[in-house]
Amino acid sequence: MHANLSRRSLLALAALAACMFAIGPLLWGLSTALKPLAQIFAYPPKLFPWPVSLENFERVWTESYFPTYFLNSILVTAISVVVSLALSVHAAYGLARFHFRGKTALLMGLLATSMIPGVAILVPLYNLSVGTGLYNSLTGLVIVYSAWNVPLLVWLLKGFFESIPIELEEAALVDGCGRMRAFYLVVMPMVAPGLLAGAIMTMMFVWNDFLIGFTLTISESQRLLPVGLFAYISNVGIDWGQLTAAAIFALLPVVFAFLVMQKWLVQGLTAGAVKG
Repeated sequence: MHANLSRRSLLALAALAACMFAIGPLLWGLSTALKPLAQIFAYPPKLFPWPVSLENFERVWTESYFPTYFLNSILVTAISVVVSLALSVHAAYGLARFHFRGKTALLMGLLATSMIPGVAILVPLYNLSVGTGLYNSLTGLVIVYSAWNVPLLVWLLKGFFESIPIELEEAALVDGCGRMRAFYLVVMPMVAPGLLAGAIMTMMFVWNDFLIGFTLTISESQRLLPVGLFAYISNVGIDWGQLTAAAIFALLPVVFAFLVMQKWLVQGLTAGAVKG
């Protein structure tokens, strides 16, 4: 029993150390954002801000393009999630339910495209966006992000559709439903956990991406949040107070969404991995 207790204590300490390692930078960033300028550069550094100051948050929101970055990210993320799911859910259903020549090759091709590193196709993406007139536009970003996420979502949702007994659809067809009506009324509600998991994955990718947003936009009015955060780093130094305040603002939507929907995210990812 003593050995078992010691083992549990070590595991608890290891888990605590891992948690502190993960959230330590976030807590330090919050502390920095709440410090007056003099305390940010104080030596030795102060762990807790006193007096607490909201000046950095106020300046970020009122004296910079941050509200524009924030709104752009919300619009691009929301539209990309809707477009990606709308395309992938129909493709995944067709690949799960129908058999046709070249199906395996198509699936392997989709999987291969998701393995290509983003930096390898930045130049073609840039040239394509310029040639189509979509450079420096939110529309161009939505198209690229949606296309980027569709292959992975197709594979994820395909597992969900395969886990649903086909007899349920056949019963709906016997009762007079058409194929599309059976799909929307019978099958879609049953893959809701998968849709939610795919939505969260897409949201996190788009919200956190820097490389594509930096390459395909140039004006401040079209920038997204990750690129906007980079503006606080310049040749003359780093505005640590405003940078950390802006980073805290940028974290809030993703953290809130994850805390609210983490139960369904885990359920969706595990359910889609099991074929019934």
